[in-house]
Amino acid sequence: MARGIYECVKCGHREVKESNAALLENSCPECGSDMVLVGFEIEPVEEPINEPLMEKLGEFYSLGEMQTKGDVMAFEVLEIRETNFERVLKELEKLGYWAALKKREGKVVLFVFPAQPIKEENPLIGIGLFIATVLSTLFAGYWLSSSYIAFLDQYNLPGIRNIYLNALAFSISVLAILGTHEMGHKIAATLHGVKSTFPYFIPFPNILGTLGAVIRVKSPIPTRNAAIDLGSSGPIAGFVVAIPVLLIGLRLSPTLPISAAQMEGGIAFGQSLIMLFLERYIFRIPEDYVIYLHPVAIAGWVGILVTFLNLIPAAQLDGGHIARAFLGEKLHSILTFGLGLAMIGLSVLWAGWLIWGFIILLMGRIGNPGALDEVSPISPKRIVLALIVLAIFILSATPVPISVVQ
Repeated sequence: MARGIYECVKCGHREVKESNAALLENSCPECGSDMVLVGFEIEPVEEPINEPLMEKLGEFYSLGEMQTKGDVMAFEVLEIRETNFERVLKELEKLGYWAALKKREGKVVLFVFPAQPIKEENPLIGIGLFIATVLSTLFAGYWLSSSYIAFLDQYNLPGIRNIYLNALAFSISVLAILGTHEMGHKIAATLHGVKSTFPYFIPFPNILGTLGAVIRVKSPIPTRNAAIDLGSSGPIAGFVVAIPVLLIGLRLSPTLPISAAQMEGGIAFGQSLIMLFLERYIFRIPEDYVIYLHPVAIAGWVGILVTFLNLIPAAQLDGGHIARAFLGEKLHSILTFGLGLAMIGLSVLWAGWLIWGFIILLMGRIGNPGALDEVSPISPKRIVLALIVLAIFILSATPVPISVVQ
């Protein structure tokens, strides 16, 4: 029971009594008058120290001053004894905790907080979305194939006229590129102990039959090295698959002299550096020729475009995770804002950049939390990996993805 604080109505004497009655008559020890209840004395209750947790933390760090706020404990780190933060996180998670290593006012601070429960996903949702995406990409492939065959017939050109075979090849190619991209993320997440789902494919009734695929990351990214691995693994994996798909598709694509082709009002797919290289130096297509893309070539083109869009170093895109690993939170926010505005400006070239600009600005408001450990240095291997990704970003850049032939 909380003890009451009483005050004499006559002389003002105060003292604590083992009571919580509103009035104690004739109880003042100084003058004998009545005393009234004016408050309570609540004895502080000390939170029990989690000895296994403190013992484990002592193995990894020499800790100084400790502060608590709610469920979060903050320790000043005097010495880092374990440089592998992923091992630290794994051991703490066995005790029901996560941790973050940050720099605050020139000091290294370790934050320790309860681990959040991971909700199990219903696998039927992913399976259902995949089946729906297979059907939607088959339908899109059928439409693209019908246009391709009509072009062959119009100019009496050789090519594959089996509309169902072309549609199936398109569907398989798109799903392979998108699925490999997301599985790259999934494998990298698993290697770093980050919990994530399998890919969710997104069906959509458009020219491609899909809006892509995603995985859901369900636990924090432990280190900046892990963030670079997760950000780069998907685009690199998808790019590696997109190149042979593009090569096969270009091999199946007919060409005509520009003077003989009637392309007004048709759709022109934008050129990236990798596309230009393949057309000019691998297939040696003359500059005064036009190439009509086979559905498989369109799938490969989509893979290159998806790689480029995902590697934009903004917000929570794949490139954004890589950039956030190298930049602080403030600099990355400024970069995201600047890129969002730049894309709105680029809408004079392609209207789709207007949508992308607003999406990036909206994502930027949510922010990118970065890795749990922002103290440990980035390894030289990840710097090389980031440079490789930068090269892929430049090669796949498509300033005007789609336009109408005038």
